[in-house]
Amino acid sequence: MSTALCVVLQIDVQAQDVERQNSIAASAGEFSSRVIFWTEDQTPADFLEMAGQHTKARWRTMYRPQPPNPTADRTKAAFTLGSLIGETFLIWEAGDSQQFRNNTQDIVTYCRMLGLGEKMKPRLMAQAKMAEMDEWKDLRQEIVDGHQELIRMLREQRDEDLAVLVDLGAWMRSLEIVSKLVVEIPDVDKRPLCIGSPALLAELRQDFATLSDLTRRSLLIQPVIAVLTELEKVWNDRNIGPPTQSMVFRTHEQLRIVMEELTLK
Repeated sequence: MSTALCVVLQIDVQAQDVERQNSIAASAGEFSSRVIFWTEDQTPADFLEMAGQHTKARWRTMYRPQPPNPTADRTKAAFTLGSLIGETFLIWEAGDSQQFRNNTQDIVTYCRMLGLGEKMKPRLMAQAKMAEMDEWKDLRQEIVDGHQELIRMLREQRDEDLAVLVDLGAWMRSLEIVSKLVVEIPDVDKRPLCIGSPALLAELRQDFATLSDLTRRSLLIQPVIAVLTELEKVWNDRNIGPPTQSMVFRTHEQLRIVMEELTLK
């Protein structure tokens, strides 16, 4: 059984410890637990920017290790590429030109593995140059547009599954980042921020459902739908009441472990 499939068992003890320490939610009284921090028109870049408005984000502490060189598994490569795009949005928030360039090199490597290296490299290198010149305002829209161009190119070469996996990877990395921010916030009304909205989880689950049978049934990808389904169930349960610190902690750990398993190993 993979590490990701064992995620719930691995974090139960830690979650229980946090729950015992949590007294804020219990004393919060009446609480509208359906706070919406995500709408359908938001991109991952919008989601991270909004998270920064509600937290004291130390973006540079959120960087992750460099992923390994891509293997021959195109499914894993596409999901990892999506996570690197999610990392781009994080680095934009941090305003870190050197880290942006480093991450861009990784994106080029993964694009090349998927047959898009020569097509995407000029645009990606231009983005890195914009970061070097501190043209951050214009760069934001450019990286959002570049993400969409990448998706379009994959679809044009009839790699619909890979296009979906790139999007899923970008969103899952964004959720991992934001949930980490929320772990450190004591405010009950900010806790739903870690998943944006149950509607976001539902949309990602629906995107997963569009994958071909072969890809959906892949043991590598199964942990993604398992986590999305469980999180949607937990965060959409109106009988649970105010979200607790343990809910947030558990959510982040589930996302972290899945992303580590799929993109860093």
